[in-house]
Amino acid sequence: MCDFPPESALEGAAGYWSDRQTAKLGPAFRGSQRMSEEYDVNATNRVRQLRDKAHYDRDTVHAILDAALFAHVAFVQDGEPVVVPMIHARDGETLYLHGARKARIIRLLEETGRAAVNVTLLDGIVLARSAFNSSMNYRSVTVFGAPRLVDDHDEKIAAMRLISEHLMPGRWDELRAPHDREVKMTGVIAMPIESASAKVASGHPEDEKEDYAIPIWAGVLPVTTTIGACVDGDRLVPGVEPSGTVRQLQNRTL
Repeated sequence: MCDFPPESALEGAAGYWSDRQTAKLGPAFRGSQRMSEEYDVNATNRVRQLRDKAHYDRDTVHAILDAALFAHVAFVQDGEPVVVPMIHARDGETLYLHGARKARIIRLLEETGRAAVNVTLLDGIVLARSAFNSSMNYRSVTVFGAPRLVDDHDEKIAAMRLISEHLMPGRWDELRAPHDREVKMTGVIAMPIESASAKVASGHPEDEKEDYAIPIWAGVLPVTTTIGACVDGDRLVPGVEPSGTVRQLQNRTL
């Protein structure tokens, strides 16, 4: 039904994508205005399956990276492939990845020469008239680069704030400042976006010509990822309510 090749987190036939989701990528994706500068296409980032769904412009790549709350990071350890989920944030053409300083992933990323990062947002399940043509609709980006450990204190603090703001916009300024030991215990990896490609599926099921006469329902089951309402912690100071910043984080759809 669905194929999952190394170059992208999802492969599949055309799927359905709502106007709301299309709008999130802006005019660069819709093609109604000037396209942004594109990443060079090479053997590493070239999309080989369903090439009509490929996008190499920076606006599309950045928009998908910024919409996702976490990423999957892939690298090779002792000749074996490893994939680990990590919190991320983007600053221009650099991705910052967050973890514990003593965690294996931070140490291995520090030592490895190359890594790949993928984010995928699932937008729907496409129900065709055959299992073969059934698929998913999605926004997916794969980024390639050389990771480095962030040792500089100021850069690390800036990256920690960036990652916090990516997950919880406006929350950093409400919180106490990080303790020195907390900063030391935090591992941050910076990875320049050396090359990247996006892949986006949209549309309704595409069946074989003869299958359209089959009396079976076909269409799309939309999938949305939505942040819910606040749930109070069990040790709140009496009378404390969520701030306006926190309230704005509720009911947000990725």
